Amino acid sequence: MIIMTKLLNRSGIVSLLLSLSCAVVWAEEEFPVEVRALPADLRAKTPSLNPEYLVFMSEVEGDQKLPMLIFLHGAGGRGDDIQRTKKKQSMSWKGIQNAGKGPCIVVTPQAVKKTKDNRDTPGWIPEELNVFLAHLKETLPVDTSRIYLSGNSMGGRGSWAWGASNPEHFAAVAPISGGVGRGEPEEISATIDAWAVNLAKVPVYAYAGELDKTVPASGSKRMVAAIKKAGGTEVNLFVHPEKGHNMGGLVRLWDVHYHWMFSQQLK
Repeated sequence: MIIMTKLLNRSGIVSLLLSLSCAVVWAEEEFPVEVRALPADLRAKTPSLNPEYLVFMSEVEGDQKLPMLIFLHGAGGRGDDIQRTKKKQSMSWKGIQNAGKGPCIVVTPQAVKKTKDNRDTPGWIPEELNVFLAHLKETLPVDTSRIYLSGNSMGGRGSWAWGASNPEHFAAVAPISGGVGRGEPEEISATIDAWAVNLAKVPVYAYAGELDKTVPASGSKRMVAAIKKAGGTEVNLFVHPEKGHNMGGLVRLWDVHYHWMFSQQLK
C-alpha cells in the first residue's frame, strides 16, 4: 500500500490529513453544466442508464480536444431525475478547477433504480457504459488519450469493473470506497484475479477509509495486491486511518488527486 505522504509533502499540504475531519462545504456557484440525452437508438442498448446525463465543459477553442473525467455516482444517486444529482456531481468540476487542471470535460451519467420493464438494475454495467462512452466520443471534443474514470461507493465498484473490462479506454482509473464483489459490499469477486490482469495495464489510484463499515477497505486492499501480483507497477492505494464511507466528498476536492490524474496519458 502506498500512502500519499511524499506526494502531499511535495505539494506542501501535509496539513491536509489533519483537516480531513472537517466537513466539506463550498458556496453555491454557477457551473458550466448542460443536460444532454442519449439518442433514441441508444436507449434500448442502455436500459440501466437514465438517457439524460450531465456535462460540465470548459469553452472550446477551434478544434481543441479536452481531457475528460467520467464520474460514476453511488447507490444513493440512482433514479430518473438528473437534476437531483447536479449539486453533488459538481464537486468533481470544482476540485479540478481548484487544482488548475482545466480546460476539461466532466461527465456524470445516472444509473436508474429499475428498468422500464420494472427490473432492478445491478448498478453500473460495463457493456452499457461502453455504448455511452462511444456516444461521448462522437458528440464531445474529447482527447481520447486522456479519458479518466472514477466513482464513489457503487461507482467505485463500477470503476473497478469497467476499468477491468475495458482498460484500453482509460488513461487512469481512480475507484473511491469501491467494493470488488457482485453481492454484498464486503464480498470478494471470484474474478478478482482476471480483473487484476487487465487493471495492471492502466494507472490506478484507489482510495478507502479504514473505518468504512459500508464498503470495507479490505476489498480495495485485496484488489491492489492482486494488481501488483499481476505485474501492475502503476497502482497506488491511499487508506485514511480515521475515515469511513465519506471518502468520496474529500477525494473529489483534493488538488493532489487531480495532479496525479491529469498527468496520466495513454501511451
